[in-house]
Amino acid sequence: MSTKEIRADYDDQSIVVYQAYSPAIAVPAVKAQRLVPPFKPDRMTWIKPSFLWMMYRCGYAQKEGQEHVLAIRITREGFDWAVANAVNSRITGKPPVRVQWDPERGLNHEALEHRSIQIGLAREASAMYVNEWTVGITDVTALARAVHEKVRARDLDGARALLPVERPYGTSTAQNA
Repeated sequence: MSTKEIRADYDDQSIVVYQAYSPAIAVPAVKAQRLVPPFKPDRMTWIKPSFLWMMYRCGYAQKEGQEHVLAIRITREGFDWAVANAVNSRITGKPPVRVQWDPERGLNHEALEHRSIQIGLAREASAMYVNEWTVGITDVTALARAVHEKVRARDLDGARALLPVERPYGTSTAQNA
């Protein structure tokens, strides 16, 4: 049986989540240090604290519309609120926060034993994410591509050395979501 575990890059005040976007959204976001139009906060947006799960999702920044990977540092208070208020993504209705646990991924996109969290933010949760929780945004596309080059060259140790340091993140409500 696989276990649910949030692993992330975090400090006492904030946690890093990842999203991948087209240049039209990513470039203005980095410049403004928050998500701005054409990003649409009224639509569901999914955040992922796992760098490798994001690499799986965006194909190391190679998929169309996901050519830029952003590391978005948000407050731990906001992240913890999202997890505490999340419902399983299979539940019907329109909750402000959904959660989905998917197999964590390795460097070659292989499924690992533990499950990694994705958090879907809608309506007021998305607005809080954009307007209150965001501390800073860094474009880590070059890192994504550097890791991918090492993987393609079969230099997995070199690829691992480039990865952000992620460690288990404790929240009492994470396992229940």
